[in-house]
Amino acid sequence: MLVQNGLVDEVACQLMSGKEAEVYVVYCKGETRCAKVYKDAGKRSFTQQSQYQEGRKVRNSRQARAMEKNTKYGRKELEGAWHNAEVEALQRLAEAGVRVPKVYSYIGGVLLMELVVDANGDVAPRLNDIRLTAEQAREYHRAIIGEIVLMLCAGLVHGDLSEYNVLAGSDGLVIIDLPQAIDAAGNNNASKMLARDVENMTAYFGRFAPELLTTDYGREIWKLYASGELTPGTPLTGRFVQSGLPADVRGVMNDIDLARLWHERYGSST
Repeated sequence: MLVQNGLVDEVACQLMSGKEAEVYVVYCKGETRCAKVYKDAGKRSFTQQSQYQEGRKVRNSRQARAMEKNTKYGRKELEGAWHNAEVEALQRLAEAGVRVPKVYSYIGGVLLMELVVDANGDVAPRLNDIRLTAEQAREYHRAIIGEIVLMLCAGLVHGDLSEYNVLAGSDGLVIIDLPQAIDAAGNNNASKMLARDVENMTAYFGRFAPELLTTDYGREIWKLYASGELTPGTPLTGRFVQSGLPADVRGVMNDIDLARLWHERYGSST
């Protein structure tokens, strides 16, 4: 299909078949690249899409109504929005300095990207496929926490981060699989998903460096973000102290309303 459509010159091999797409190594214009072919909604096993779609912008009210009513047109538009979300997230994160695969093109449900390789020039393995020393685990953990912070400073949360969608590339860790990435300011599930992303990565690296399991970077990072104090260079301790002061529920709700208004007015232009 890829060759017939003229998107690539040759398909070398299938790299993987995931829950929402199949990935191939391809040759295109004399270069080796990666082609991600999205599966139709009926063939995709990714669940609980609604919590990821909260806060996402749609083109117009007709599209929004159709998606809400789950019409045939609405399902088609929803599928397109799901794919576009990954393309937009990859581009947005690359601009923010997050190490993600470079995007070359997106046409008809096919995303053509950089093929991430290891130091030997072979296809980079996922973290799940390698065994680390304690020192490597600590180094990679510091690196991934830094990438998570960079993502959040760019306004995004991965939402499904684990050792299965981080590659060990020749230039360090590379984050992949972002169709479910969420807007931190426009999604009420953002803090929970950020914490889960951090917990997943800490649990994995903690297999090799058990002292990492006592850290609590997720809640620390979110607290700094929510208070407007998080920057890419903010020092982190890995500790979180719960405030003993009464919760300012009204103030929190006002902040959420302001964030949503900002997202509705300016979010689509970022």
